Order: sequence, then structure tokens, then C-alpha cells
Amino acid sequence: MSKARSPIFKIAKYTLLDEVRQKSLIIMFIICALFIFLIRSCYSGNYMVNGQTLDPGTVVQMMSKITFHVIAIGVMLLTALLAMRVLKRDRDDGMQSCILSKPITRRQYIAGKILGLWVLSTILMFTLHGIVFIITSLNLKAVLPEYLLASLLCSFNLLFVVIAVLLLSLLMPDVIAFLCVMGIGITGLVADGIFAVSHSQIAQAMVQQSGFPSDWTWWRVVYYLWPKLSGTEQFASSFIGSGVVHEFGSIYPLINILIYSFILGALLFRQFRHEDII
Repeated sequence: MSKARSPIFKIAKYTLLDEVRQKSLIIMFIICALFIFLIRSCYSGNYMVNGQTLDPGTVVQMMSKITFHVIAIGVMLLTALLAMRVLKRDRDDGMQSCILSKPITRRQYIAGKILGLWVLSTILMFTLHGIVFIITSLNLKAVLPEYLLASLLCSFNLLFVVIAVLLLSLLMPDVIAFLCVMGIGITGLVADGIFAVSHSQIAQAMVQQSGFPSDWTWWRVVYYLWPKLSGTEQFASSFIGSGVVHEFGSIYPLINILIYSFILGALLFRQFRHEDII
């Protein structure tokens, strides 16, 4: 087992180092870090809801959650950009044929690529969330370890993005693969919004008055089977500043993403097994 894992870890290491050397990645990371530092003044602003001024603690938690979502979405976008050209670049540079000419299987090569990209994107997101964690802790004068836990939970979204983009990049042009995965995320976000609105009291009353059926079975099936990227992010952020015990319904998005990652990973290994190595 150790001999089988060693090539995977080596490929993951070189993948991570190769991506870190990209100047575009460093520039984007610096821009994101500067953005976080620039919005820290918002933590001490005065906000009013329903004519009442929010206390500083509520403002800090609210801003930290908003920043949490912005970082999570931004890193998912960055991860998709990194993953969409990895296999094509290795093939064009002759790196694939060089690596696979050694006693390394195709499965090990793909596993190393997935692991390297996933670890790199997780480190980027965890670092940015860590900056917000420090700012939030200083403003609240209290440590919120659940913020870092939420960041780790969001890393499963990054795993899904890496596997999905790598798989689609074998079947279609890189840019189309990127747009497809982004479309999956946007569609899931819109579906979550429609689902939340449809279960509000106003929407229920409007449906009853219009005479339309309130329970659309096909819509519910599609909704629950769709990749729950936004649902996983919401589940992770629910840990920030709350000691709520989560039930199965709230954990389902995370389970959904893990199942999709496993299925798409199996399809990726199968598809790459039949690829021509130039």
C-alpha cells in the first residue's frame, strides 16, 4: 500500500508546486488578501435593521459570514480555473507520456492530480478564511474555532469542483468544462432560493389561491438530486457563531456532494483509462 501511495503523493506534490509557481495564482491570492484587509473597516460600522441599531457583536458575525461566502465562492471559481487546463497542459508539454512511461499507473496519475489541486485550493481557502478568523477574533475579543471548521467543510465543494472540471475537460473544450461546472453551482444557488421562497407563507398562500398544486414531485426530485454546492456552503456557515445541533436534513447537502465526488471520480478514472497519451 505504501508503494502504491508514494507515486500519488509525489505527483500531488509536483502538481501543487507547479501551480504555485504560476504568477497569476500569486497575484490573485494577493488581491484576495488585500480585499479582505480593506473591508475590515466594515466590521466597526453602524447598521440598522427595522429601525434598531445592531450591536457590534452581531455586526462582526454578520460581516464574517458574508466574507466567508465570498471567499468560498471565489476560491471555487479559482479552483475551476486551475483544474481546467492541468491535463491539457501536461499532455501538450509531454509530461503525461514522461510520467506514465515510468512504473506509474494512470489511476495513480489522476489521483495525484486530484489530490494536489484539492490540497492547494484548500490551503488557499483556509488561509483566506484564517485571515478573517483573526480579524473576527480581534473584534469580538473571543476565539471562534467553528469558523475554521466551516472552512474545512467547504473544502469538499472544492473536491467536487476539481473532479468535475477534470472529467469534463476530457470530454469537451476547457472553457466549456469551466462554464458547465459554474453553471451547476449557479443553478443550485437559484434552486435553493426558489425552494426557500416557495416554502414561505406568502408563496404558499399565493399557490393555494391560484389553484396550482403545491407539491411538484418532479421539481422536488430534481432539486434534491442536483449537486448541493450552495447547500454545503450554507451548512458549513451555519456553524459560525451558533451551537445548533444539526439534523439529517441539514447534513444532506454534504452527503450529496460526497456521493457526487465519488461517482464523478470513478467516471474520471474510467475515462482517462481510454485516453490516448501522446
